[in-house]
Amino acid sequence: MRRGLYVGRFQPLHNGHKAVIDSICEEVDELIIGIGSAQMSHDLRHPFTAGERVLMIRQALSDAKIPLYIIPLEDIKRNTLWVSHVLSMVPPFDVVYTSNPLVIRLFTEAGISVESPPMYQRASLSGTAIRQKMLEGDDWKQYVPSAAADVIEEIGGVERLRMISQTDE
Repeated sequence: MRRGLYVGRFQPLHNGHKAVIDSICEEVDELIIGIGSAQMSHDLRHPFTAGERVLMIRQALSDAKIPLYIIPLEDIKRNTLWVSHVLSMVPPFDVVYTSNPLVIRLFTEAGISVESPPMYQRASLSGTAIRQKMLEGDDWKQYVPSAAADVIEEIGGVERLRMISQTDE
């Protein structure tokens, strides 16, 4: 049995994440999805709570053919201790999937196998670009799984993002 770990912020879960997760699911028997920066919410870079991101992921991946574990991971602000923190929060795993250079480095230094899946349409599928489309009133729904869009609408996510982008000046 092979279990993988895929960590992301999922702010929001988008079609690139979904494509990578679908690909990883072909390689492992179980997948742990770590929601990074879980303590962050209600700011421009992290508008959604960990619980809201769990909902997006759970609903968008409801048809997964393998067991999924979705686990929020808080930042600890000490990179040398971060891998130990992750290991204490998730089930045992065999391989980490990431394209983040720092995460690759930290897990490699810890002696853990790392694979870097190709990013899917990275130019248009990034959380930053999608959040910007939300702010500007552009079509953002085409870039996220429909289940994630439903969650964002249910929680008033676009309105939240627009409100927190304002200043009191």
